[in-house]
Amino acid sequence: MHVDTLEPAVAAASPNTQRYAKCIEVSKRIRWDIDRDVIRGRQFDFGKKFMPDGLSKIDELSFMRPAEARFLSQVQGRTYANMFALVERYIGAKTIEIGKGYALDDQVALEALVRFADEEIKHQLLFRRLERMAAAGMPAGYVFQPDPNAVAEVVLAKSTWAVLGLTLDIELFSQAHYRSSIEPDGNLSELWKDVFLFHWKEESQHAIMDEIEWRREHAKLGERQRDQGVDDLIELVGAVDGICKAQADADAAYFVRAAGPTYTAVETTVIQDLLLRAYRWQYIVSGAQEPRFVEVLSSLVTPAQMERIGKALAPIAAHVAS
Repeated sequence: MHVDTLEPAVAAASPNTQRYAKCIEVSKRIRWDIDRDVIRGRQFDFGKKFMPDGLSKIDELSFMRPAEARFLSQVQGRTYANMFALVERYIGAKTIEIGKGYALDDQVALEALVRFADEEIKHQLLFRRLERMAAAGMPAGYVFQPDPNAVAEVVLAKSTWAVLGLTLDIELFSQAHYRSSIEPDGNLSELWKDVFLFHWKEESQHAIMDEIEWRREHAKLGERQRDQGVDDLIELVGAVDGICKAQADADAAYFVRAAGPTYTAVETTVIQDLLLRAYRWQYIVSGAQEPRFVEVLSSLVTPAQMERIGKALAPIAAHVAS
């Protein structure tokens, strides 16, 4: 048997194989190293914000002085990095699982998904580094509430259709956040900003693969399985909202204890509500409204299913807009 009969040319392969080949090419070209390219021996500049106002919503707190607002943005930024470390735990595991389906089939897709999983593991390592660096420069007492392994077990117990839908949502909103809010803000800590520049570069390719696999999974399912996927996706969004509530409470309590000045009970409640609205915007609503996600989701669900999803999201979106 000739060697050239073992692997078909990518040009003659399916459109998905060609898209995966492009992801491989970009992955190789933009590949970065945590220490050499991102951290580069630097520490966080705690004299600057971490989160831009467009994501943090802190500019809505008129009673907060600039130094306090800056500190609250750093609390939110610490949670933002930890939230990505959290979701990338399940995303990496799911990507490895999906890749196994290509082990004796499309080797281009297999390589792309192996690279995807490797990059997600690298991102987790980066965000764990950031947590240690933030802890070294911020007051003691911060707690990140959810356990990554426990959350991953809950997510991975749901249908692959729903898991891929949630994953595409996350990958797309991470890009939207960087482009619309993080990149344009010149007042952020340079290191924190660079972290999400490099994260964005690799997430751009991940979103392409998420969409390919979500559509591929959808094509395999019958109507009842797809409908169950919609229910599972709604339940996963509810679980994310539960995490947002718990972390908003924890971060508000930490901020009020550590910030120094005594806040009134009313102001403390306002801070807590602001954090919940910000987290719901960051991790749920901004993704649900991202045009590419809406386009893909609309192509996979019926009008009745889309209405169910919309009803589930409505109270959360209304709170964000309040």
